[in-house]
Amino acid sequence: MANAVEVHNVSHVYVNEHGAKLALGQIQLNVEAGEFVALVGPSGCGKTTLLSIIAGLIEPSEGTVRLFGQPVAGPTPRVGYMLQQDYLFPWRTIRDNILIGLEVMGQLTPIKREYALQLLDEMGLSAHAGSYPSELSGGMRQRVALVRTLATEPDILFLDEPFSALDFQTKLQLENLIYETLRKHRKTALLVTHDIAEAIAMSNRVIILAPNPGTVYQEVDIPASLAELLPTDAREQDGFQPYFRQVWQAFVQMERSKQPL
Repeated sequence: MANAVEVHNVSHVYVNEHGAKLALGQIQLNVEAGEFVALVGPSGCGKTTLLSIIAGLIEPSEGTVRLFGQPVAGPTPRVGYMLQQDYLFPWRTIRDNILIGLEVMGQLTPIKREYALQLLDEMGLSAHAGSYPSELSGGMRQRVALVRTLATEPDILFLDEPFSALDFQTKLQLENLIYETLRKHRKTALLVTHDIAEAIAMSNRVIILAPNPGTVYQEVDIPASLAELLPTDAREQDGFQPYFRQVWQAFVQMERSKQPL
């Protein structure tokens, strides 16, 4: 299968008035088309920086990135980005919020408008099309944000801690919904999360980053017996816990390696 993402020897240095900090060091990473990959690691390991570089929001200090074989030279409509905050416009209705990306891109045709409204219906929110963001719960707002992202029909979706501000029950419901939606629409996805269980339950592969600088520490392939289940169902399988322990043990080993001898 062809690669959707190819990251080759990517390093990145942040420079400010206090000096320079190497945030990422020689990252090598491939994501196949249709694959769901999760990035986990301790705080400060560069997960969001790496995602921003792949999305073309930050130019790496060194190395190359390709999306579907093409060099990344800046933001591209082939990438959809979903963040922890929904960033809905409070003065626009839900219907108008989901169309904003198409408006900005100059692609708001009747066909694409209908597709966006169909997505809203898939999310169970068509009855709220005329509502305003302040009238919706946090989980509903995140569903709107997902519709807004998918309405532009990106080839790959980047999810940067999209559930971290939600209560646990809503978080699990959204995990299932996003998993089903991305599989149905055959999207490639890259998820950044601090939640090990979430990473294992949603993805085909978990990539663990080590900090200072951010490097690929370990990759864990999730078997189809788990990866093809809804996240809530995967969490209940006997085979789930060994993978959780494997990822957790990598965190423990990284922490121990920082301790002085």
